Amino acid sequence: MHVLQVIDSVDRVGGAERAAVAMAPQLIRRGITLDIAYLLDLDGFQPELAAAGATLFGVHRGSRAGSTHGLARLIRDRRPDLVHTTLYEADVAGRIAALVTGVPVVSSLVNTAYGAEMRAQPGIRPWKLRAAQGLDAASARGVRRFHALTDHVANVMARRLGVRRARIEVVPRGRDGELLATARDRRAATRGALGLAEDVPVLLTAARQEYQKGLDVLLTAFARVRRELPDAVLLLAGPPGGQTELLRESAARLAQESPGVREPVRFLGHRDDVPDLMGAADVFVLPSRWEGLGSVLIEAMGVGTPIVTSDLPPVREITGSGDCAALVPPNAPEALATALVAALTEREKTAMRAEAAYRRFGEEYTIDSVCDRMVAFYARALDPRAGRDASSGSVR
Repeated sequence: MHVLQVIDSVDRVGGAERAAVAMAPQLIRRGITLDIAYLLDLDGFQPELAAAGATLFGVHRGSRAGSTHGLARLIRDRRPDLVHTTLYEADVAGRIAALVTGVPVVSSLVNTAYGAEMRAQPGIRPWKLRAAQGLDAASARGVRRFHALTDHVANVMARRLGVRRARIEVVPRGRDGELLATARDRRAATRGALGLAEDVPVLLTAARQEYQKGLDVLLTAFARVRRELPDAVLLLAGPPGGQTELLRESAARLAQESPGVREPVRFLGHRDDVPDLMGAADVFVLPSRWEGLGSVLIEAMGVGTPIVTSDLPPVREITGSGDCAALVPPNAPEALATALVAALTEREKTAMRAEAAYRRFGEEYTIDSVCDRMVAFYARALDPRAGRDASSGSVR
């Protein structure tokens, strides 16, 4: 089977990009001839994808119409059996290009777009959001099948795109469990490189510094955590974004309130060693206002790091109802602070949750399991007997 994956970029920041590079070698081992086309001219995972055996194509045209034309030409040249699109610009341009060339197309739904939570984001213009939704829904009509990361995303986006739910199958992201587990063995070395003693309570989050990720809520909560645990340190891994200035101002105020303490909040920037940071941390925090999956939680589960996270429907699909993580309402800094203090002080309860999460990872989220399910999804998309509707709403 020859698959052309189309994605906005292959940079080292987003979850979709990390998922692509994690899955590429496994898909190729399963007999997939894999091409990857990316629209933005950014350096990133090109070396890893090429080493895995994927053929890469940069389609950098500077406009949606140009990208569509470039992708159509690429499809005619490469003649894939299937086109698979991920993320908004790739979805729109890739779907249209596949339609005009007569090649079946599938699309991944990775987040719950166009809702009230997105309209509340600073700087969002409602008319632009409505226009984007209309274009997304119109181009979605030509999609053979959809892949969603969670049932929640599938249910929400079926309504917002006007797609029959039966056309959407659920396959989560996966990670290499053996690779993640070794991060715990490097705990002392990672802490040493960060200048952190073994007895320092360490919280970690890994996210873009954007409104969706709720890092402002975490900074507010962390101020209270430090009142109860004055030596606690918060590590922020992830690239700058729309909230960076606000977050740095909050961190500066915390530093002023903690004379003699070196950097209670540390901005680590983009990191390629997030699993190692998880292995060094006492608690991993996901304070997001909304998520499509929260794949970074899957990594924390595979490492065995205790988790405190916003209680969101897709997060519950990953962690269960609280056995594997402490769940708190989004946008609630007081509740988040209480949960973080408890996670750092109630060690036995915290360890039990982490162990349950580690077991759940092994049952549900290994890269082998997920890639088997993705290959089966591709096969169903190409099977004329399957028709346009999936035989079941999700594949679990």
